[in-house]
Amino acid sequence: MSTLVLCVDRSNDVGAKTGAAMPVAGWEAVRSLVTDVGLADPEDASVNCLLEALRVTRDLTDSGDDATVAVVSGGADSRVNADRAIARQIDELIERYDPDSSIVVVDSAEDERVVPIVESRVGVDSVDRVVVRQARDIESTYYLLKQFLGDEEMRQTVLVPLGVALLVLPALAIQFSPQIAMAGLASLLGAVLLYKGLAIDDRLENTPEQVREALYSGQVSVVTYAVGAGLALVGAFFGGLSATEAGTEPVLIQSVLFVYDAVPWLALAALTASAGRLIDERIRDDGLSSPVLNLPFGVVAVGLVIRGFAGYFLEQQADIPHLTLSVWTVEITFQPGQRLLGFIVAGIVVSLIGVRVASRVTDEVEEESVTEDETVEQS
Repeated sequence: MSTLVLCVDRSNDVGAKTGAAMPVAGWEAVRSLVTDVGLADPEDASVNCLLEALRVTRDLTDSGDDATVAVVSGGADSRVNADRAIARQIDELIERYDPDSSIVVVDSAEDERVVPIVESRVGVDSVDRVVVRQARDIESTYYLLKQFLGDEEMRQTVLVPLGVALLVLPALAIQFSPQIAMAGLASLLGAVLLYKGLAIDDRLENTPEQVREALYSGQVSVVTYAVGAGLALVGAFFGGLSATEAGTEPVLIQSVLFVYDAVPWLALAALTASAGRLIDERIRDDGLSSPVLNLPFGVVAVGLVIRGFAGYFLEQQADIPHLTLSVWTVEITFQPGQRLLGFIVAGIVVSLIGVRVASRVTDEVEEESVTEDETVEQS
């Protein structure tokens, strides 16, 4: 059984300090690399990671396995390019050694994020996490703090939000009460934690490039997204205006008023944005998928249902009048329950129409594709 012992260096510390071309494979090559990294920076944890990879390879070889040790390293310009570089290096190692399985050796949580990339190409039997033991005294704490302050990514993640919080807290305490100041500080820190915890920064990393490509390619969705954002702001404005006018009402009623007046505009904003995407796919002639076709109908259906429930709650508080329709000389007054039922039924009907339209269009596209394939085969 052949095993690839893979030492992962996502931040490219090894490559930057030694100038070695990655990947580095083989016992002698990796052992020489350990010496180079240790001479360049004896405090680097990568030295321990490389030594652990050599130890695991030696143990596997002693037990009769055909083990090969290798080191892969990413780039420093962006995380996406770093992961792509590691993926290319892993493909090269697999083509060269054709391993049956692998063991991944890492020394940080950042490097461990590469494990799914390895798993997509070769089976991973184990992930070996290297933890360097430190002396528990003041001197080691000082050096750990010094290393922490020297890590640019850690500084941006921890020190910047903490510094902003310390600057904002006195201003809030002067302008408002201490309770409001602490609540604002907690909200700020919570937003930062959610921003990092949900990896929103990773999602937004390629957004400017995608927007630039959309503008250069002349996509209709760019304009419709801008219109949708404007409509959403209008909805938020009217909803906030209604809630403000009902200042004497309880907070719950003000919230429902906001939803009641904002939902039509928000639904129109989502409908406009989805229509732009629909037009783009039609122009590119990529074929319209069911989710894209269902989206406008789903937006309208959800908007109807939410509007109906909000109106029902407000009618219970007599904040909006009952709905009255005049047909010739007959006036029909809808009670709150009837009005709610009508909105729910309308939402279900719109949703079913969307499913039907999406199914029919998809079937027509598939039939056209089959006809084209048959024409090509006959020719």
